[in-house]
Amino acid sequence: MSSESEEGQATQRVTIRRATQDDLPAVLACLAAAFEPYRARYTPEAFQDTVLTRPRAEKRLDEMTILVAERDGLILGTIAYRVIGDGTGHLRGMAVLPDFHGQGLADKLLQAAESALRAAGCSCVTLNTTHPLERAVRFYAKQGYEPTGAKKDYFGMPLIERAKRLA
Repeated sequence: MSSESEEGQATQRVTIRRATQDDLPAVLACLAAAFEPYRARYTPEAFQDTVLTRPRAEKRLDEMTILVAERDGLILGTIAYRVIGDGTGHLRGMAVLPDFHGQGLADKLLQAAESALRAAGCSCVTLNTTHPLERAVRFYAKQGYEPTGAKKDYFGMPLIERAKRLA
């Protein structure tokens, strides 16, 4: 585990920026690497929808803003967001390459997405999680995301909504 000063140095060199079409292969690779440890706990359809195909990534890029965390030309993480209406934003597809966990990248990505949603007039943001993503659930809880009680079927798995009020 890195020290706090090393973590700060690592995140200082990271740029959070909007993804382009050219970034999609790296975004797909990041999603695949981040979610591979959970594959056996997902239904095949849910896993494919999570890690995306190139056409689904292109559709997401059209429908949402995808951000990437980049350092030295390498995409280390990603998150997507969009305004869904009535002052609410939605997050999807957050991932950090496993070798870069614990370096503050998830915090930076989440802060950037929340900041953009706040600037777009959102006072609330939602996201969905699944039971296998225990580490992500702990992270989101620490960031102020609470379960709303809303659950949906996600290709045979429960999809649990969490929400946070933006200050």
